[in-house]
Amino acid sequence: MPPVTPDAPGEGTPRGTAAGKARRWGSLARQALAGERESRGAPGCRATMCELYSKQDTLALRRKHIGPSCKVFFAADPIKIVRAQGQYMFDERGEQYLDCINNVAHVGHCHPEVVTAALKQMELLNTNSRFLHDNIVEYARRLSATLPETLSVCYFTNSGSEANDLALRLARQFRGHQDVITLDHAYHGHLSSLIEISPYKFRKGKDVKKEFVHVAPTPDTYRGKYREDHADPAGAYADEVKKIIEEAHNSGRKIAAFIAESMQSCGGQIIPPAGYFQKVAEYVHRAGGVFIADEVQVGFGRVGKHFWSFQMHGEDFVPDIVTMGKPMGNGHPMACVVTTKEIAEAFSSSGMEYFNTYGGNPVSSAIGLAVLNVIESEDLQGNATRVGDYLTELLNKQKAKHTLIGDIRGIGLFIGIDLVKDQQKRTPATDEAEHVIYKMKEKQVLLSADGPHRNVLKIKPPMCFTEEDAKFMVDQLDEILTVVEEAIGAKSESMTSENTPCRTKAPDQLTKPFTTAHESIHTITSLLLYIPSG
Repeated sequence: MPPVTPDAPGEGTPRGTAAGKARRWGSLARQALAGERESRGAPGCRATMCELYSKQDTLALRRKHIGPSCKVFFAADPIKIVRAQGQYMFDERGEQYLDCINNVAHVGHCHPEVVTAALKQMELLNTNSRFLHDNIVEYARRLSATLPETLSVCYFTNSGSEANDLALRLARQFRGHQDVITLDHAYHGHLSSLIEISPYKFRKGKDVKKEFVHVAPTPDTYRGKYREDHADPAGAYADEVKKIIEEAHNSGRKIAAFIAESMQSCGGQIIPPAGYFQKVAEYVHRAGGVFIADEVQVGFGRVGKHFWSFQMHGEDFVPDIVTMGKPMGNGHPMACVVTTKEIAEAFSSSGMEYFNTYGGNPVSSAIGLAVLNVIESEDLQGNATRVGDYLTELLNKQKAKHTLIGDIRGIGLFIGIDLVKDQQKRTPATDEAEHVIYKMKEKQVLLSADGPHRNVLKIKPPMCFTEEDAKFMVDQLDEILTVVEEAIGAKSESMTSENTPCRTKAPDQLTKPFTTAHESIHTITSLLLYIPSG
């Protein structure tokens, strides 16, 4: 972990290229919070370490009062985070963690400019969006300037789920069609309308896919139906969409929309092959439908060279609707749908007024403007390109070293590490991936695993992530993979050797299938502790 230099008991400032910025962030945040406490007469509570309960009590209360479906990271051994700064998070003991997964805190946790903008506007006014106010129109103007000219009409919401739900309404109203084409293992939100089009949430053998939902293969050239050795994977995957449209038409159905993340996150950090979106858009438009680009997780400069991920597919590809969320407010609930005047007018012609009490309110808009300012003033797109390229280079060196790494894919600060048991067969290393993220947590690096087989390590940190952070993360990963591979090799050798007696018997559970995530972690840990003595 990049070391910290103490400013006060329980506090620290990350050292390295981001040190000055981090120190300034912490100072401003402390001043703002201290001022709030003084003005409100609140009891003393340090901005750096404020707890109502012990970790044990917090966990007990969560189990009692929070729905059991609301899962936490590292469920077998959760961590309690009490403050954050930049790309670092701190637990109740003051331990520092490198945050490699929090794309919500887009410009960095508790960025002082964002905090200040929120505080100033909250002190002045926050109200219903139906009153005339400059912030919402100024933000819409600034946001539209980052998009192709045809995408100029904004609808503000509070979450990516709300944005995607509204996008479906816009698409269906446009020409009166109903059917939606989605990608396999896609996730677009938690509303009922979105769970229906999110195969990521389908319960195998239990959920019956709605007749208006059509699932196209994920355009994955590493593990999918058409791989990197195919002559035209983009065309082949697009033709799958074309077939879906033809079959729907033959059944008397009409396509309202094709929806896809510009880079599929829950699907395993998948980047579609060049030309795929153009061909799909052509087929969808010909069918009278619209193309919805979901940028909730991947927008706002994360790819580095472009502000929006869909832009890396070329200037000849422009979606009809773009949805955005998470990064917009840097942790503040803020989201948006941007579309064309033609689609907006068709939506209005239905006669139904669209109203969202909080969407685009003065405080949210002030925060959104601050985020745009920070992205520009701190050159976070340039940072995503530089650090992302450096991180990818380091990871590719690890791929050459470790048999567990099957594929490194990504662009900017959106990268996936596909772990495999066998590089030729590309067998997903699901249990190993879960073990790795827990061991990385022990080394104070926060990662997650996703994809259809939960074997892809996801890297999507705050955009202030540095080269020093990248080097530290990769060094820890290298150490862990080395130990895992040595243990697997030792186990394999001891199991297959017929000539060398082994005096120490391997744990029985190593030969049994895993039934739970906790059991898989325990088993792999047992494997790492098992050293054949023969």
